[in-house]
Amino acid sequence: MTLRLAHLSDIHFGGENKDAVAGAASWIVAHRPDLTVITGDITREGAPAEFAAAKAWVNGLAGPSLVVPGNHDTPYFSLVRRLFVPWKRYERHFGAPPRKAYRRPGLAIASVNTARGVQLRANWSKGAISPPQVSGAIRALAVAPAGTLKVVACHHPLIEMIGGPMSGLVHGGHDAAVAFSEARVDLVLTGHVHAPFALPYPGGDGKTWAVGASTLSVRERGAPIGFNCVEIEDDHVTVVAQAWTGSHYEPWRTWIIDRRATAG
Repeated sequence: MTLRLAHLSDIHFGGENKDAVAGAASWIVAHRPDLTVITGDITREGAPAEFAAAKAWVNGLAGPSLVVPGNHDTPYFSLVRRLFVPWKRYERHFGAPPRKAYRRPGLAIASVNTARGVQLRANWSKGAISPPQVSGAIRALAVAPAGTLKVVACHHPLIEMIGGPMSGLVHGGHDAAVAFSEARVDLVLTGHVHAPFALPYPGGDGKTWAVGASTLSVRERGAPIGFNCVEIEDDHVTVVAQAWTGSHYEPWRTWIIDRRATAG
């Protein structure tokens, strides 16, 4: 049985490419993915009107969706709100990342928030992942039946995209990547860099892959506006980066990822 995911990221409502966003919704209606995953930065400045527009758009999609927050989903211009209530607006519309994994036959996805309202470094937009977050995601996925594709969804890439237009510089990212590899996580879905990619984590058996999606905003960084179509088969996963042409989406780049012979 083939499972299909639409993997979107960095829509940045308030600065979205309106035609590309409408086209993505039309693609989702036409292709009926089993789940739409949005890996953060659903707003541009974390403003109430942006969250309202984002929520209305997500509610209008065909089929179920899973959303995790990104650094732009905190109140961008209010240090006080970022310090004391960074996720109040996000959680009002999308709820807190669940402790239990999203599950359906053949698939389990653990949500992790790698964004922070403030950090003890100048660029607070960069990512961080703590050991409790890592162990919590691993525990959430550990109960999935054998043969289930195990996925972590977060905003920041835990390892850097080779030749990427920007970095995530995730505090704890390397250790998290090693831990997920050792726990036999299959995919880590992310955004942030506004460019699609797929690459294996170093170490382990080489079958834990980082998969990043592009953006649907006007803030391009040298890669086409677009999103990923992820198709899951028993022995492999196909990731197709869909690129916006100005009138429709078409395949731009494809990765075929071999799955572990025995998942568990």
